[in-house]
Amino acid sequence: MNPDLFALGFLEYVVFLFSTTCHEGAHALVAKWGGDTTALEAGQVSLNPIPHIRREPFGMVIMPLLGIATQSGLIGWASTPYSVKWSQEHPKRAAWMSLAGPVSNFVMAVISGIIMRIGLAMGSFVPASPSFTRIVEPAQGSGGVVEGIATVLSVMFSLNILLGAFNLIPFPPLDGYGILGLFTTKQGARRLQEWRMKMGAMAIIGLVIAWQVFDRIYGPLFATSIHLLYSGYRFS
Repeated sequence: MNPDLFALGFLEYVVFLFSTTCHEGAHALVAKWGGDTTALEAGQVSLNPIPHIRREPFGMVIMPLLGIATQSGLIGWASTPYSVKWSQEHPKRAAWMSLAGPVSNFVMAVISGIIMRIGLAMGSFVPASPSFTRIVEPAQGSGGVVEGIATVLSVMFSLNILLGAFNLIPFPPLDGYGILGLFTTKQGARRLQEWRMKMGAMAIIGLVIAWQVFDRIYGPLFATSIHLLYSGYRFS
């Protein structure tokens, strides 16, 4: 791996670690607000990545770094513990907990998009030919620090759109399945929770189906996001 690819991989991993920590921290915080202190007691109501890494070292460290090192793509995952009894007693609160993770990702995407627009307005950035890691690039004459910031913001925007949208797909074990409880009765939401528990290891089928679906929608979704980011921007 040459130095440029190594630096890019390092920045990608930092963004992944931060974004995943925020996602799981949001789940944990909303669960706490809803009366479940399981994640709080595990130290996961926090933006400190260490408690999250301790729970999922393979998904948060080994797999993403392996994907970056082999240039096969950044792949990883994390999880937040919660009380099954609490989720069955308060299925609507559990549904809000499920929603919190994807919402945190979209908030980070919006924030990074706003910062990129400010950079464009100030002349620090210029539009790039959009890709996952390059949405804006430093203006001519800008230093290496600006280039690093442009890369971090670009990856933050792209990765959080990917994480937020993928997790909204309504197949277990993804958050989208839990969110379905917001659109049904309390009894219906409880039944969804029960079905999720019964699926167990079979939930891997849901992941395979979700990835097949997402593979078809991410391209148009990313293009639409770029269009919204540059909406109203006057290209010189």
